[in-house]
Amino acid sequence: MDRTTTVGDTAGAAGIGRRQQNRRVLFAAGVGTTIEWFDFFLYAQVAALVFGPVFFSSLGEQQAVLVSLATIGISFLFRPIGAMIAGHFGDRIGRRRMLMYTLFLMGGSTALIGLLPTPHTIGIAAPILLLVLRIGQGLSAGGEWGGAALMAVESAPANQRGRFGSAVQLGAPVGLLVATGFLSLMTAIVPNDEAFDEWGWRVPFLCSAVLVFVGYWIRRRVEETPAFVEMSRQGETRRAPLVVLFRERAGLVIVAALVLAANSAASYVVVGGFMQSYVTGSQTAGQMSKSAVFNIVTVSGILWLFVLVGAALASDRIGRRSIYVCGWVAIIATIFPLLHAMDSGSVPMLFLAVTVFMFATMLTSGPLAAYTAELFPARIRYSGVALTYALASILGGAFAPTIATALFNGMGSLHSVGWYVVGMATVSLVCTLLLRDRSGVDLSPNSTAYDSSSFHLPFRW
Repeated sequence: MDRTTTVGDTAGAAGIGRRQQNRRVLFAAGVGTTIEWFDFFLYAQVAALVFGPVFFSSLGEQQAVLVSLATIGISFLFRPIGAMIAGHFGDRIGRRRMLMYTLFLMGGSTALIGLLPTPHTIGIAAPILLLVLRIGQGLSAGGEWGGAALMAVESAPANQRGRFGSAVQLGAPVGLLVATGFLSLMTAIVPNDEAFDEWGWRVPFLCSAVLVFVGYWIRRRVEETPAFVEMSRQGETRRAPLVVLFRERAGLVIVAALVLAANSAASYVVVGGFMQSYVTGSQTAGQMSKSAVFNIVTVSGILWLFVLVGAALASDRIGRRSIYVCGWVAIIATIFPLLHAMDSGSVPMLFLAVTVFMFATMLTSGPLAAYTAELFPARIRYSGVALTYALASILGGAFAPTIATALFNGMGSLHSVGWYVVGMATVSLVCTLLLRDRSGVDLSPNSTAYDSSSFHLPFRW
């Protein structure tokens, strides 16, 4: 009797311990990516509204905006490098350790941007240093998301990977919400736009340093994922993961990146700078204030969270691919109403259109962590997930604000921007249908699920 009680107590304690660890994993993955995306979206929005006149004013008004928006995309070009570095070491020394390094790199780069002198003080060195620090953000972002996705998904029960992965995905809208809310608060605090352009924008950047130490304290309490622990035990971590990835799954990386590209492009047209630049600029008859645009994105961002989590939970029931197909169709259906609202000058209409359009993008964002983690076998999973996500960011979001601005300037119509988004969504839809749905697949290093082709094709690619 005593022995039975002891065994039962031990099992109960183990269950409680596992649930506690699961909560820590979800919190660590979510908080870490929130901090990363706070830094990233903070830069994107300030680049759209401030960095042009502050750092690139010598180029003229239009060119200054274009170059400022282009600096958003520059960092994306370095994401694959960050992904390859983080993926290589993440598949060899562990997911958890790499996430510490990426967190400090992102937070340090962001805080230093807040301290950066203007060209009036140090001349051309100011925009050069801005680009260098933006590159630091890109290197960090290239490795951060993949590691956080694996930390959550590899620790989840097979039928709850969408739910666990949604903690990682929540980092983007929550980070956007915090960044936009902070900027909105600063526009209310500072006396005028001139003061905001001079010093108000710097405060949120400097606060990033505090957030990094909060994230570090949370992540250091999380255990390594079961899949990596088993890989270490079997000696799988001694391989060169990038070599294996390129030799065996290069085609999968390319097609999977194209699957994710439209989500990135659609998101960055709204939150990456083009919308903000257009509706606050002189090119629209109903010119809006910066604070009105910040408030629209902040309030609608709260509503996006529910759609993201709902899409992730639904993907655990009906499969990731079904949710993705619905998402691409929804993006195609809602982009032109959004562009019409941008031209209306109406704050309520723009709020409604932004909310509905981003609802569509959240359908393809909620299951994203689980979807990508299930595509690759354990021994190359960090490398595969990180590189796929980084390439998708380049193909989709890197220059989406710049492309949208250039299309509008060149053709004089917002419809050209709409067709650009429709084209991206169509490519992602086709590539989604090409790949097998691996929802619930065995993620362990011993899984045989990856022995067959990843494609619905008569040949292995």
